[in-house]
Amino acid sequence: MKKLLGNKGEELAVKYLKGRGFRILHRNFRTPIGEIDIIAEDKQTLVFIEVKTRSDDSFGLPFESVDSRKRERMRRIALLYLKHLGKERPVRFDVISIETRDNNRIDHIIEAF
Repeated sequence: MKKLLGNKGEELAVKYLKGRGFRILHRNFRTPIGEIDIIAEDKQTLVFIEVKTRSDDSFGLPFESVDSRKRERMRRIALLYLKHLGKERPVRFDVISIETRDNNRIDHIIEAF
C-alpha cells in the first residue's frame, strides 16, 4: 500500500514538473548510498527532488519527513552524480509534498535546503 501511494505521488510529481517546463532526467536514481526520487533540469539548474506523499496528516505533513539524515544523503548522492557527469552545474534541492486526501494537493518547495 505504501509503495503504491509513493508511486502515485511520483507520477503526479513528474506530471506537475513537466507542466512547469522541467526536463526529467532520472526517476528513482539509485546508488550504493541511497536513492533520489527525481533528477530534473529547470532551465540550466540541475534539481534533485524528494517526493513525499501522504493520504492523511496523522504523521504530519509530507515534507516534514525530509529530516537532516535524508537531506545529507541527498547531498552525498548529488555529489556522486556530479562527479559522474564530470562537470560542474548549478544545483538545487527541492521537495514535492503531495496530500492525496486533499484532491492530490501538491506543494513544491523550491530550494528546500
